[in-house]
Amino acid sequence: QVQLVQSGGGLVQPGGSLRLSCGASGMIFSIEAMGWYRQAPGKQRELVAAITSGGSPNYADSVKGRFTISGDKYTVYLQMNSLKPEDTAVYYCNAKTSVSDSWGQGTQVTVSP
Repeated sequence: QVQLVQSGGGLVQPGGSLRLSCGASGMIFSIEAMGWYRQAPGKQRELVAAITSGGSPNYADSVKGRFTISGDKYTVYLQMNSLKPEDTAVYYCNAKTSVSDSWGQGTQVTVSP
């Protein structure tokens, strides 16, 4: 199994920046992709950004040009710039293997004046 521990997040004004971090432990060698998802109140969880070993990152259209995912199998980051109120959500780190998905504990990001 893979264990994920998140840090970062909080309250920021529109136009501000935040950085999320996610550290992986356990069966790290089995990880094929890592990414970030978010879930706003009353909405389904959605993919924000993901990165695979040796592959290019992919982003949701709503965050392209503002968010950047980086890292490796041990730690993955999400740099969020030019934040908007609609980015408010609980953000979850995700690690995928060939047989399972692992999730971080979630962290609240609130964008408000």
